[in-house]
Amino acid sequence: MKKNYILDTNVLLHDPEALFRFEDNSVLLPIGVIREIDRFKRDLTELGRSARRVSRTLDELRGRGKLSDGIQLDSGGMLQVVTAPDGPANGRDRSVDQEILDVALRLRSTVPGPCIVVSKDINLRILADAMGIPAQDYENDRVDINELYLGHSELELPTEEMALIAAGSMVPYRGDRRPPNEYLLLRDLTDPAHTLLGRLDPEAQNIIPLIPTPRELAAVKPRNKEQHFALDALLDERIRLVTIIGKAGTGKTLLAVAAGLYATLERKQYRKLLVSRPTLPMGKDIGFLPGSIEDKLNPWMQPIFDALDLLLGDSRDGRRPADLLDGHDPRIAIEPLTFIRGRSIHHQFMIVDEAQNLTPLEVKTIVTRVGHGTKIILTGDIYQIDNPYVDSTSNGLSRAVNQFRWHGIAAHISLRKGVRSELAELAANIL
Repeated sequence: MKKNYILDTNVLLHDPEALFRFEDNSVLLPIGVIREIDRFKRDLTELGRSARRVSRTLDELRGRGKLSDGIQLDSGGMLQVVTAPDGPANGRDRSVDQEILDVALRLRSTVPGPCIVVSKDINLRILADAMGIPAQDYENDRVDINELYLGHSELELPTEEMALIAAGSMVPYRGDRRPPNEYLLLRDLTDPAHTLLGRLDPEAQNIIPLIPTPRELAAVKPRNKEQHFALDALLDERIRLVTIIGKAGTGKTLLAVAAGLYATLERKQYRKLLVSRPTLPMGKDIGFLPGSIEDKLNPWMQPIFDALDLLLGDSRDGRRPADLLDGHDPRIAIEPLTFIRGRSIHHQFMIVDEAQNLTPLEVKTIVTRVGHGTKIILTGDIYQIDNPYVDSTSNGLSRAVNQFRWHGIAAHISLRKGVRSELAELAANIL
């Protein structure tokens, strides 16, 4: 039996193509949702762009017929704009959430098939359930968190091949199919206590040794195998997208900034180190803080400054860490993600910290800006999300890990052990 899905505004702002994601079922839009989309479309943010895209799509669909009567979609389903039980005029005096619930209550007794509210708003789903209305999250882009790719595994090798890896040579990979650039804890078949670290090459045909830690990065010498894996991915020019997931204190940001400084300032592989962190929501106005754009961004970028302070030590000639990002060194820059749309970013080492707060559409917007010679790093903790419209399974970072898993241009590492301090590690585990 076909179903009737009543969409909340946040679903369309999260994925403007959601109108076409429900196969041959009916998609119903309360007229209050259309009004709310209209209020968003003037915003110069990703939400505003999504709203404008939805408006254009609905306007194009009007060419097929009346939205109030229902329009046949290519998938076999139907799209219809519906009004509340007491009409559109009075609908202006109620909240959109209440209008969605009223529409669901009316339609479930007048249309065939179940009526289901689809919303990314937890409270609306709770209200719907309390009123006996089926409700669900928008799950088209969700990732099963229990099956999220870790980026590393174990493999046994004969002693002679272990010796080749230890000597810096590669050996053929003959096992079951694995993702390219998967990291490996290698165990000697005859002596399981003897272990080495390695990685499948981008074609997943050979096992290769990791890149040795440069002496310039002695301040961030890896403290566990996952950090070794992360630093290898960060230093390998062939890997253009690196995703790093880990709880607070595992070294995500520090390793990324350290590798970026080394590759940009020491090796000169990139013209600039570009660092950014999403505001909430992405593109939120930062004009409420006084001063220039650098002054406004300084508090927001303090974790990056902390990493620079540790890495650079006394080599800054008395300058504050923020000075390096304030025009004093053109090879290091910070920029709000608000301004990234429409750009082409070439030959830069780009770090997007706290990427778990981005939606899949926002991550797509960022990664599609990457030009020739640019390497992009997405870091974050998928269990520490501040964006109310995404969670550990629907955020853009989790989706990037899942979608790029089988592509040789990307690598992923999950950091598990905290290294900030014994207290920080204990707090992350028990609080």
